[in-house]
Amino acid sequence: MGTMILLFGFVLLLVLINVPIAVSLGVVATVAMLMTQGVDSLPNLPIVTFNGATKFPLLAIPLFILAGAIMNSSGISQRLINLASALFGWIRGGLAHVNVGVSLFFAEISGSAVADVAALGSVLIPEMKRKGYPAAMAAATTSSSASLAIIIPPSIPMILYAVMAEASVVQLFVAGIIPGLLGGIGMMFVSYWLARRYNLPREERFSGKRLWSSFKEASWALLLPMIILGGIFGGLVTATEGAALAVIAAIFIGIVIYRELNWSHLKASIMEGGVQTAIVMLMVATSALLGSVLTEIRAPQQMAQVVSDMTSNPIIVLLLLNILFLFLGVFLHSAAAIILVVPIVMPLVNSVGIDPVHFGIIVTLNLAIGQQTPPVASVLMVASSIAKCSVWDVTRTNVYYIGVLMAVLLLVTYVPVTGMGLVNLFYR
Repeated sequence: MGTMILLFGFVLLLVLINVPIAVSLGVVATVAMLMTQGVDSLPNLPIVTFNGATKFPLLAIPLFILAGAIMNSSGISQRLINLASALFGWIRGGLAHVNVGVSLFFAEISGSAVADVAALGSVLIPEMKRKGYPAAMAAATTSSSASLAIIIPPSIPMILYAVMAEASVVQLFVAGIIPGLLGGIGMMFVSYWLARRYNLPREERFSGKRLWSSFKEASWALLLPMIILGGIFGGLVTATEGAALAVIAAIFIGIVIYRELNWSHLKASIMEGGVQTAIVMLMVATSALLGSVLTEIRAPQQMAQVVSDMTSNPIIVLLLLNILFLFLGVFLHSAAAIILVVPIVMPLVNSVGIDPVHFGIIVTLNLAIGQQTPPVASVLMVASSIAKCSVWDVTRTNVYYIGVLMAVLLLVTYVPVTGMGLVNLFYR
């Protein structure tokens, strides 16, 4: 147990002094292997890293990232914005509601909060500022609603969790539907309250004609989540195959239907997807080394035993794990937190009878909150940069949206049917 805490402390120290997370994991794991297993363990390094990064479900990650990048270049995102504007623009503070609504649409395709905030924030934040919305509110609304992308399926953190915890990706996706929708509805209530507080206007009167026109324009874009989720939930394809279909469909719609995707845009999307994928997959590969060391010293089992000796009450265990992941979310990116911690805590989760799928939704919600809490807060940083507004000014407004995510987290944790109801209905 002490060795595990020491290793984790060294990783956190390196991260805090700006050593890349993947490098931190690799360095600490390599030194630990040398100290515990000797020089003879070095030939195992490339084998362990290769095996850790070549699991079939992980192929979905670069494909979903690429599908999101292609969407940004092919006119799909703009059509989704137009549809959300027709649906929600008539409410007071309409652009804030549009922001949340289009994030719900976008979340069903990209699976990445960073992709969401980069794609939508560059359009919506300047427009909200132009219409008189405070810059802090524009950034906060965009940032928090973007985190719905990792709660609503498909979700890249859920895929990572499923691999690390050996849980069902499909069941995790289904479990995220209700919590994601509750989060979106809660954020719309907060947006309405802030709109009244700042005396923000309605954008325009509701028009059935405009709604129908924007729906027709976006109908091909709406086919993407139907292809992805319909195929996965219907058992026709795996999550990885669904991601591949999303890429093919996005290219087809961008080139043939909307005619806004050309070779230069596609090339840029592939480059962007490759860079984002490399960051995640390098962390996965180096985390396999650390996981190997922890397995060798039986650290996860020791941790489970220590906590089990203190309490076997699942309610208290979930409270402790929520506190742990909320703390880690302040300092670590979501992928790093999952890769580093989930393999360690799973023996404890299993020993007290917590469903791995239920715990996966809890972890995802914790990390969605972590994306909004400085100093790391990758999604918040992007939104603040686009809005040209201080992170701390944005955070003062963002606390209301974070409150919504916290409420959903508590609801999912202690009223399990919130996340597990659909899973139990369709799969158990």
